[in-house]
Amino acid sequence: MNNEVFVFEVNKKSFDQYVLLNSHKIPVIVEFMGVWSGPCSAMDNILSGLAKEFAGQFIFAKVDIDEQAELVKEHKIENVPTLLVFSKGELTRTEVGELKENEIRDLLKDLGIYHQSDLIREQAREKHIAGETSQAIILLTEAIKADPSNTRIAMDMVQIFIDIGELEQASSLYARLPEASHETEMGKSLNGQLTFASLAAKLDKPEVLKNRLLTNPTDFDAQFDLSICLIAQYQYQEAMDNLFNILQKDSEYKNGAAKEMIITISNMIAPTDNDLAQEIRRKLANLLSE
Repeated sequence: MNNEVFVFEVNKKSFDQYVLLNSHKIPVIVEFMGVWSGPCSAMDNILSGLAKEFAGQFIFAKVDIDEQAELVKEHKIENVPTLLVFSKGELTRTEVGELKENEIRDLLKDLGIYHQSDLIREQAREKHIAGETSQAIILLTEAIKADPSNTRIAMDMVQIFIDIGELEQASSLYARLPEASHETEMGKSLNGQLTFASLAAKLDKPEVLKNRLLTNPTDFDAQFDLSICLIAQYQYQEAMDNLFNILQKDSEYKNGAAKEMIITISNMIAPTDNDLAQEIRRKLANLLSE
């Protein structure tokens, strides 16, 4: 049983068997979804992948709201995606709206479903944030040896190399990751960070670009380059201020480069800071509608 992957589509007749009865054995996560919904499909893919990763430890059940109106009414579903978590025959948790992969992993962790190596990852992250980066690298190295199948450990190492400016090591390690890791939210974020860090390394220093802007506030080339440098330094809000300034004053600058950059950044940061990403998207939509 521990090696089986439990992913089911359920209906009114099978709900009690697949969800309620099975929840006495292992947790059951039910997604009420619309097949036409992008966020629903994204969560479906994440949960299906996690059901394989943690085979036999939880059940992922899917309910198509367009075909199962009775279940929608019975469970008072008003928006999709909605997750219902069942344990021991009872509803124990409800999550409304799209959850990113890290949020779903946190949900699983609350259910006792996680990799021991992820605890070491958390310790390493705390060390890195506290400025004890060498200790963080040692912890991640130990974690990789203990659990080489957990590619998120290697991705954490890539993140650290980016943070400390070791771009060659970061790029080399990222390139050795499995292709599937590149397609994860974390993998895409790392790829974006590597891209901007590499671009910034070829530009003038931020101080030089700021001085150019002081001399000529309409030097959009300097402002655009400064935005790239700020993004590489994780100063997203200041970078966005510069890009929106360009967009407001010259929407056709470099064939709409400012708009494209804003969209790229909002997508890149969404996995780690969805609130800021949504704020950027709202601001862009409002500006374009004027």
